[in-house]
Amino acid sequence: QVQLVESGGGLVQAGGSLRLSCAASGRADSMYVMGWFRQAPGKEREFVAGIRWSGSSTYYADSVKGRFTISRDNAKNTVVLQMNSLKPEDTAVYYCAACRSTIIFTSTRAYDYWGQGTQVTVSS
Repeated sequence: QVQLVESGGGLVQAGGSLRLSCAASGRADSMYVMGWFRQAPGKEREFVAGIRWSGSSTYYADSVKGRFTISRDNAKNTVVLQMNSLKPEDTAVYYCAACRSTIIFTSTRAYDYWGQGTQVTVSS
C-alpha cells in the first residue's frame, strides 16, 4: 500500500508560479512511477507529468512541456511539480498518483494509488 498526500495548491495570477508536493508513505520504493494528473470542471482527468521513482526519466504532456518540471526527493519520499508561466487553462484539481511500473503511463487506469487532490486556480 502507498499513501499519497498533495500540498501546495492555491490561487495565482496568470504568468505566476506554484509548487506542488506529493508526500508518499508506505511501500513507495524505486519500482514506482509517480505521476501528476489534473481534472478541470466538466473534463476528464488528464496526465500532466510523470517520473520514475529512481528519477532516471521524466515525461510531460505537450500542454505543459517547457513550463512544468517534475522532480523527486527520495530522502523525503516526495515528488514535486514546479509550475511556471501558469495560464488560466491550467486551472484544475491536481492529483498525485503512483503505479508499480518502470514505464511512465499516461492513462489513469495504470495508476493504483491516488492522493486527495489539491486545487490550482489561475486568474487572468
